[in-house]
Amino acid sequence: MLGLEDFIDDTLETVRSTVKGKAIIACSGGVDSMVAATLVSKAIGDRLLAVYVDNGLMRKGETAEVESMLREMGINYRIIDASEEFFAALKGVDDPEGKRKVIGERFIRVFERVAKEFGAEVLVQGTIAPDWIESGDGVRDTIKSHHNVGGLPKDMGMELCEPLRDLYKDEVRDLARFLGVRASERQPFPGPALAVRCLGEVTPESIAIVREACFIVEDEIMKAADAGKMERPWQYFAVLLPSKTVGVQGDRRAYGRTVAIRAVSSIDGMTATYADIPLEVLGAISSRITHTMKVSVNRVVYDITNKPPATIEWE
Repeated sequence: MLGLEDFIDDTLETVRSTVKGKAIIACSGGVDSMVAATLVSKAIGDRLLAVYVDNGLMRKGETAEVESMLREMGINYRIIDASEEFFAALKGVDDPEGKRKVIGERFIRVFERVAKEFGAEVLVQGTIAPDWIESGDGVRDTIKSHHNVGGLPKDMGMELCEPLRDLYKDEVRDLARFLGVRASERQPFPGPALAVRCLGEVTPESIAIVREACFIVEDEIMKAADAGKMERPWQYFAVLLPSKTVGVQGDRRAYGRTVAIRAVSSIDGMTATYADIPLEVLGAISSRITHTMKVSVNRVVYDITNKPPATIEWE
């Protein structure tokens, strides 16, 4: 990668020379999309519209947090509530690749509608190198299709602009710090959101469970890291498994869902090792999840698999 200032100058020049009219960007609040939005906004100003889609699959408090960041950065933005549309499209879909492609296509359809209203002809994306590498092509095998790559429909009516396409996550974070983007230290969050942390069919009920479990995992790990009990991992979250296991409620036999905790250390997301979380912290997470969601969850496990052979996300 060039020096940060040289990369920014080259990117702004490229964007100004290629994006002549209006553009929109899918802005999730993650570091990739926020950096891309910042760069393109610097290049073309209010001719860029940042679109945050609340698809019903986001983390707890995510919409308010993202709107706060966009307002703070002075970027032209719009919030779209499309949760019902996404849940309807995902009904009956339980294959991981199927979910990613359904979500990718729904995103594009929403953006096409907004683009038409805004008069945009270009779609900006925060695509980075691991996205297209893992999505595969004629030479590389597909590890998993990223929704911003494998989910793009062939009849998409907009041109693509991907200013971060050749960067890796650590380089994007360096760029975010240099630009003063608040999202620089946010942990990675998958484009298909909680849909790929809910194994099996995606329903509003299952998403509600995994959303709360993810919040608890994030909260307990951040508290432990702030207290000096452990290092903060690169990424940490919960996964909801589709099967039920036997448990006990009071003196009665009961069936409940299983939540898996996933926490890894990494630099660029291409490889990762599972994080060494103290048993005290794991115990606090397990107790809080099973107490908070005792009707639906009765078992918590910890994933100690590296990447490879596993991926960081379960789907």
